[in-house]
Amino acid sequence: MHSSNPYKPKIAVFLSRFPYPLEKGDKLRAYYQLVDLAKTFEVHLICTSEKEILANDYAKISELCETLHVFKLKKINLFFNLCWAVFDSKPFQVRFFHQNWIQKAINQILKDVQPEHIYCQLIRTTEYVKNYHSCHKTLDYMDALSKGMERRIEHVWGIKKWIFTTEYKRLAKYERQIFDYFENHTIISKQDRNYIIHPNREEITLVPNGVDNQFFENFETEKKFDLVFTGNMGYPPNIDAAMYIEKEIMPKIMHFKPAINCLISGATPNPNLKALSSNHFVVNGWVEDIRESYLSARIFIAPMMIGTGLQNKLLEAMAMGLPCITTTLANNALLATPEKEILIADDADSFANQIQRLLNDPILLKNIAEAGQNFVKANYQWSSANGVLVEKILDRRL
Repeated sequence: MHSSNPYKPKIAVFLSRFPYPLEKGDKLRAYYQLVDLAKTFEVHLICTSEKEILANDYAKISELCETLHVFKLKKINLFFNLCWAVFDSKPFQVRFFHQNWIQKAINQILKDVQPEHIYCQLIRTTEYVKNYHSCHKTLDYMDALSKGMERRIEHVWGIKKWIFTTEYKRLAKYERQIFDYFENHTIISKQDRNYIIHPNREEITLVPNGVDNQFFENFETEKKFDLVFTGNMGYPPNIDAAMYIEKEIMPKIMHFKPAINCLISGATPNPNLKALSSNHFVVNGWVEDIRESYLSARIFIAPMMIGTGLQNKLLEAMAMGLPCITTTLANNALLATPEKEILIADDADSFANQIQRLLNDPILLKNIAEAGQNFVKANYQWSSANGVLVEKILDRRL
């Protein structure tokens, strides 16, 4: 735990997931924000979790905090919360992460700590503090969750379509309403900010994701794959993207390069995705150092057709010096220059064409890779992004 000497202002940080290990985007963002918040504030971390936390992971995070409280969500409460949510107006995922016994414990923690500021990541945590008015509060929307849900509606059928449509409407309404309970608001990208339906959404401060400086340290790894795609492979937009690579893109590439191969690397691969693993399409699951996956390939592709936010996978791949191909949707948040720092494709034929260009033109491949790496170095570092967050909190601390 951090010493309280010298004096630092107290901040209570609320997360819906324990921020380690770093296999998901919200955990990655939370971890690096905690690292920088701890330099200025006395951090009191409060988070919910769906599973037990490993001792080493707990120790890693406790080093950043004055106090650390982890509440394991009770399964029986989850069941009743989701059943009740059918008759409620709150989003299912807001209901999912809020439990009354945790609320009582948090009320006592806030009474004991008396924080000078509260920081909530995602609207999933806001029910716990929305009515607490003893200090100013910051909400990190992170992504426009409603827009991500809306994009998923056309990819599901039956009861799932009803659930996703209902959740989209509730999320959009809740994102608008919860705005007024917080003095500060942050979000990853301008694109996501435009999806928050509130008359004062321009007040939301942009705090993008970044890359740790160590990602810029290249090391030699054998190039075993032509293509690579990374991410949490239990997350629907990533599952869809990986499936799209195997079923739509790979067959088109094989017309000009029959031996093409692709690595799909990331935690908790979906069983249907894992079943597709072959010599040409390798699904390897969790790896200790994701940099090895990036550097084992020549090209990074990210056919993101649904989802929101700024893709950490693109930042990391570009930082590692890989030429990247992605969709207009993903680049609208990233804002890299097409044909200079990144290549754009929005359908399988375009992806195949862009891959062929890079494989056939070593100079183009090298130029896109170097320009992309320089772009990320100049625009996306955690230290500068979190500096904006710290200054925003300090401005409204009291």
